[in-house]
Amino acid sequence: MQNRVWKVPMKMRHTMIAGFAAAALATGVAVYFAATKGTEEKVHRVGILFGIDPLSMMVDGFKAKMTELGYREGANIVYDVRMTDFQRDTMRRILQKFIDDDVDAIFAGPTECALAAREAVQGSAVPLVFAYAMIEGTDLVESVSFPGRNTTGVRETPVDIAVKRLELLHEAVPRAKRVYIAYQSDAPSMPLVLDGLRDMAPLLDITLVESPVATVEELKSDFKARAASDDIGMDAILTTGEPVSVSLPGIEAICTFAAGHRIPVGGIGKYSINEEWGAKAIIFSYESRLDEVGMMGALLADKIFNGTPAGAIPVISPEAKLLINYKLMKELGLEASQGLLRRADEIIR
Repeated sequence: MQNRVWKVPMKMRHTMIAGFAAAALATGVAVYFAATKGTEEKVHRVGILFGIDPLSMMVDGFKAKMTELGYREGANIVYDVRMTDFQRDTMRRILQKFIDDDVDAIFAGPTECALAAREAVQGSAVPLVFAYAMIEGTDLVESVSFPGRNTTGVRETPVDIAVKRLELLHEAVPRAKRVYIAYQSDAPSMPLVLDGLRDMAPLLDITLVESPVATVEELKSDFKARAASDDIGMDAILTTGEPVSVSLPGIEAICTFAAGHRIPVGGIGKYSINEEWGAKAIIFSYESRLDEVGMMGALLADKIFNGTPAGAIPVISPEAKLLINYKLMKELGLEASQGLLRRADEIIR
């Protein structure tokens, strides 16, 4: 019997091929969705709390580094940024909202905000990344190498930095024997800072003129009373990292008074030197770069988001940078030694 070969008409062949292709495509799509089901990209939520507007440079640094690490704002990360001016009730309310919103991490600084955040996250699973915070004499961490309690961060070393600022002021203005220091009386870092400064001052033949205040208005009142006397009672001003002297109203009041009496200011305030009052008073700043502190905090947050417990991530210590306002020093008749200029990371000429 002769075998017959059945030939499929061309039109029917096209129909069959199209059917097979459609079936294969449908199967592929089904397999793809089955494989990717439940693997949608996570959206991380970060609550950010900082005390005053100048510290927003840390927030900018944090966001910039997170973007570099692959976190796209509005896509796979969302920020809730709040500033408080160190109002304690406001800090507590904001932090509680972060916890109620079940954020994936809290980024908070400086010391006052970090301590409030440490208290707020107790008993919760929310990790804390602090920034620009003092750990000595506080209950913020268990140790530098193992901070514990779902907390890590970027520390500030205010005692060492404050003592170094006093040494730099003495080197830049050796004739200054009375150094004025205004500070918020209840700032948590100040007891240890003052201990360090009081120990160093006699070695430099310096008398500290201390002015504890509660508000910037009290600071202005003190300046007003000194301006009305025959002797303002100071030869130079040293600023530290507590709330009064880092706030823009506080540093403006300090610099306006100093410029009016042609006395130099040293310590903090790179962010204010471009302002007219800052440029006429601040001869140097010695402080950590705030944007770099924020970037360091981002590196820690990334480790947390990738599964490392916050309390097992060692605390980071940033380096302070020296800025010399050489232009103003010359205007005030001060000599900047070559040794001082060589140590500067930045010089304004």
